[in-house]
Amino acid sequence: MRRRTAIFSGGAAVAAALGYAGIEASGAAPGAVARLAPVGRDLARRDPSASPAARAVFAMLADLENDARAGRTTKTVIGQHVELHNELYNADYGDYRGVKPPGYYYRKAWDITGKFPGFVEIDLGPGYGQQGWGVDRPRPYSAAWPNHRAPWAYTDDAVDLAVGVWSGLPRAADGTYNTDGREPRSDGSASALPSNGGRPAGLVGMSFHQPWPGSPVKGYDETKRRNSPAVRDGDWITRLLTPGTADHEALLHDLSFVADHLAYLAAHDVPVLFRPYHEMNAGAQEGFWWSALAPDQYTRLWRTLYDYLVETRNLHNLIFVWSPNAWDHLHGSEPWDYYPGERYVDVVGVDDYSGSPQQPFQGGVWTKRWYDGLADYGKPRVMAESFHVPVNSAQPHTLDTTPWVLWTVWGQGLTQHNVTAPQGLNTPADVKATYDSPRTLTAGPAGDGQRWLALRQR
Repeated sequence: MRRRTAIFSGGAAVAAALGYAGIEASGAAPGAVARLAPVGRDLARRDPSASPAARAVFAMLADLENDARAGRTTKTVIGQHVELHNELYNADYGDYRGVKPPGYYYRKAWDITGKFPGFVEIDLGPGYGQQGWGVDRPRPYSAAWPNHRAPWAYTDDAVDLAVGVWSGLPRAADGTYNTDGREPRSDGSASALPSNGGRPAGLVGMSFHQPWPGSPVKGYDETKRRNSPAVRDGDWITRLLTPGTADHEALLHDLSFVADHLAYLAAHDVPVLFRPYHEMNAGAQEGFWWSALAPDQYTRLWRTLYDYLVETRNLHNLIFVWSPNAWDHLHGSEPWDYYPGERYVDVVGVDDYSGSPQQPFQGGVWTKRWYDGLADYGKPRVMAESFHVPVNSAQPHTLDTTPWVLWTVWGQGLTQHNVTAPQGLNTPADVKATYDSPRTLTAGPAGDGQRWLALRQR
């Protein structure tokens, strides 16, 4: 771990010289144990034009991180990723056979616990095996990206769910397109997003499983490196990163798709924890097309996206999240050289599929290797993806030993059954224990509603 060694071996002076804010010396004695310095809480240090809402959300996350660093009792926001394209179009997805209503796994937490997640992450990629980014008819909120073909209509529900979590579902007529809680669909039917009582219900995030730029079909297969030009054209990534080339224009075209949706959220004052190009340290065979790049190629790709969204599109509602795979040398290698840089990242995290509460990685304290490994960046730390809830019968004290700022359960993992976990990856008792824990932040009438209302009324 080259980067960590550099910081710890030199103490505060070396850390400052290298531009790392996360470590300061705990004493003058040689060999003194380093302690974690507080993280900065003002998003405007990275983006002077950051929206007040985004600044308020980031300050909250930083405060939770600083409580943990100071050894104070703190809380973890419990999140749920929602794969709307799978919920709506994949009958084999989830905890029963058949398509699910949009926001099924957001609602599922309520069904089990009487509370909603305090964070929801949506995904506008990868698409669902359709040509292009959608055809035929304008969306209710974006004439630029039509949605009449059914397997693109999920993006309507994803964006509407995001607005509704931040603003309340159902919500008053606030200029957004769906105020009655019912979404007209391209096949003539209508679906209802889950009501959270009309109250603000927490934070919003977005990941982006981007198919390789220029791919005629947009689907999960096109996100994989093994199916991209990277495996047969050694110069493709170079062209992709070179302005003026056709491949670079294809990259910007794809980024304009996600930017238009982020711009809609910005126009309605919705801050977004945006998590692009994740799991970059996965191998070439199983990883996404942005995996297994040379580190300088990856950082250039991230900065191209950043400059396009922030500088070209003037999106200032974003909190940028960098999340490698757990560096267990099975799911991912050590990610340090892929870090995009201090001025391009606000939050650091990990996608952890390396073990389970019953069998932690290498028999250590569950998730602690990743939690400690991210400390040096001086950023709020999040569990960006996990199949498991943090409070469960096998690991009831996870949030005492690794008080992540945010913990997001991946989609169907909340109640998924499989051959290794016939009772489910998380039992209903585990989910309820997590949502009822005094160490977690949730939403809904029985959750931490006043916190989200106060945050929105900053």
